[in-house]
Amino acid sequence: MQKRALIVGLGVAGMSAAIGLRRAGWTAVIVERAPGRRTGGYFVNLMPEGMRAAQDLGLDTLHTRDPERGTTWELNRRGHRRPAVGWLDLPGRPTAMVRGDVEAALWQRIRPDGEDGVEVRFATAPVGIAEGDTSVEVVLEDASAGRRHRESFDLVVGADGLRSTVRRLAFGPDERFMTTWNAMICAFPLPGRLPSFGAQDSLVSARAGRAVWVFGLADRAPTALLTYRAKDIGAQFTGNRTERLRAVFDDMDHPAVRHVLDALAGTTDCLFDSVHQVRMDRWHTGRVVLAGDAAWCLNLFSGMGTTAALAGGAELGRVLAEHPGDLAAALTAWEGRLRPFVTTHQRLARLKQQWFMPTHRVSAVVRALVLRLAVGARSGVTEARLLRAAAPVPDGA
Repeated sequence: MQKRALIVGLGVAGMSAAIGLRRAGWTAVIVERAPGRRTGGYFVNLMPEGMRAAQDLGLDTLHTRDPERGTTWELNRRGHRRPAVGWLDLPGRPTAMVRGDVEAALWQRIRPDGEDGVEVRFATAPVGIAEGDTSVEVVLEDASAGRRHRESFDLVVGADGLRSTVRRLAFGPDERFMTTWNAMICAFPLPGRLPSFGAQDSLVSARAGRAVWVFGLADRAPTALLTYRAKDIGAQFTGNRTERLRAVFDDMDHPAVRHVLDALAGTTDCLFDSVHQVRMDRWHTGRVVLAGDAAWCLNLFSGMGTTAALAGGAELGRVLAEHPGDLAAALTAWEGRLRPFVTTHQRLARLKQQWFMPTHRVSAVVRALVLRLAVGARSGVTEARLLRAAAPVPDGA
């Protein structure tokens, strides 16, 4: 008899797990709390490990958006621009896209409307999980119909994000696992290019405790990231979000920064959240396993969240195929293969945070010096040549 798995969450981790499970001969059912599938989204990148996982999962339609031209510029305190090393210049050569590109490719692979597609139920979430010797009893709530029912599965995969319902039901409250970084992020797409910058140009304006990033992309408008330090995290979610961010970035009085803040007021596609990591000794218990941000949340500063989510799904399918009659052995092997990678990048995220947003004045000075040295050393491109290209681009260009 074919085994059945419930996957909670229709994001990158959830759909990746569904593809992996299907390849291992399982039947997967995905439930998603939202009433429909998300599209669009903010900038993400895939490292080589993520691109390999995408190939393993058969994501033939994955659309990449590496800028074919364009420069990354850094604004200093006086608002003057100089060439900088951008995120896509980092070692490993990340591949650029937006979150919706990855989810669209995964959606094509699970083919929910196809004959052999994965069943997807929207507006549905678990409210109770009870493990037995041979199955997991899950109480599912259908918000659209206003009713609950019980259903049995051989495995439950919690791929429902940082504040995972599955994790709370099966492992305990969020406070046991979520580390607080005293930082906020706000990521969203811009309606068009920055004024006086090229269509695929990127921008960084970083000060101690806050930063504005704009990521230039091919085939679409840039996306923006605002990040800042905050001692009272709870207070950041009160009042008007746009006005709060205007106050945080008030003294960054540059047309490009004002353009980003003006665009925030009109967007409906925005991630505004506090920054955390999830630290757990185990990602599975019995027939319940966590994946993606629910299990390890590397966080946005790591730049590895999408890569890890894809790799987790591909690896889950692999271990289940290798241990077809022993779920405990499969999940133990899955953790053993993934944990070194996750642990490494959770640690590196602290260092990368200083790249995104220096936490104090000393780190801001060190960051600026390192970037200037990196620009000067970049092969085949001189700072003088880039500075000549820094003349404002006419709006009609």
